Amino acid sequence: MDWEVTKKYLIPLGIVVACLTLGWVFQKLVTAILHKAARKTRAKWDDVVTRSLRGVVFLWFLLAGVEIALKTVVIPQDVARPLNKALAVLIIFSVVMFFVRLASGIVSLYFDRQTAVSVSIIRSISSGFIYLIGFLVILDFLGVSITPILTAMGVGGVAVALALQDTLSNLFAGIHILMTKQIRPGDYIKLENGGEGTVADITWRNLTVKAPFNNLIIVPNNKLASSIVTNFHLPTAEVLVFFEARVSYDSDLRKVEKTVEEVAAGVMRETPGAVAGFQPAVRYQSLADSSINFTVGLRVRQYTDQHLVKHEFLKRLHERFRAEGIEIPLPARRVVLEDEKDASTPRTGKDTR
Repeated sequence: MDWEVTKKYLIPLGIVVACLTLGWVFQKLVTAILHKAARKTRAKWDDVVTRSLRGVVFLWFLLAGVEIALKTVVIPQDVARPLNKALAVLIIFSVVMFFVRLASGIVSLYFDRQTAVSVSIIRSISSGFIYLIGFLVILDFLGVSITPILTAMGVGGVAVALALQDTLSNLFAGIHILMTKQIRPGDYIKLENGGEGTVADITWRNLTVKAPFNNLIIVPNNKLASSIVTNFHLPTAEVLVFFEARVSYDSDLRKVEKTVEEVAAGVMRETPGAVAGFQPAVRYQSLADSSINFTVGLRVRQYTDQHLVKHEFLKRLHERFRAEGIEIPLPARRVVLEDEKDASTPRTGKDTR
């Protein structure tokens, strides 16, 4: 009697515990050793594989233990059949989970090499495709014919496409944005409506822009694809910015030009964010009502660096102009009153008295 109880309960339980122990040992030791060895190699593919196996291997050992334990006990056929199918479904699902992790790791690895391309939309598409295949495999294993399902999906796909026009438009617009690489995460862009900031992410539905005031601008992909966008990181991140100033008509323009270029060159050398090797240029623009206007070209490493460079240039230019005696004129206008105009105009005509 004791042997029958032992055989009926303890042996299956011992098999499950043994498989759990083996799974834990394999997970902690073997996977850790493989991961450590993979980190020493230059290739990154082995790192992706070992990370994908974490947790899944333990589940495989558990399911294998339950499968072996069920074979050691006598179970009615009507109970054993659904249990075996449930275990098989769990095994298929665990394999699908492994391939989802593997695909996500490969996508991340590939696009990391492509420099700052958002992987969220590509990862979502690849994961959804693998989940769909796994779902169809499970249905086929359970004896459900997938041919009508595929037919219904084809027919229903048309209706879904009509009902989800905006969603699909955003999806394909997002894929187009990623593939053309005209807008990438990390780029500083300015939208057609005046909003600007750094691209934080590109998802299947929208683009997220982090504005300078630390708030977020959410732009649907289809709206972005049909609007005019200025990307300040393409073709290069360096940007030429212009500083406008003016001097009085009494100024020596040659002296002004030399002074401004010296100040600008010092700012380029000493200010963080400025391009040190760039030679600033002064260009006179117009003869205004009370001043001679000119612009100075300054080059910065990226668009957001211009504020500090302009700030430093303005301070130094003002100080240097005061030291050199160069006048920055105030706007001046002459206002003639109507009475003064009448008084200054000689009267003509005959006396009507």
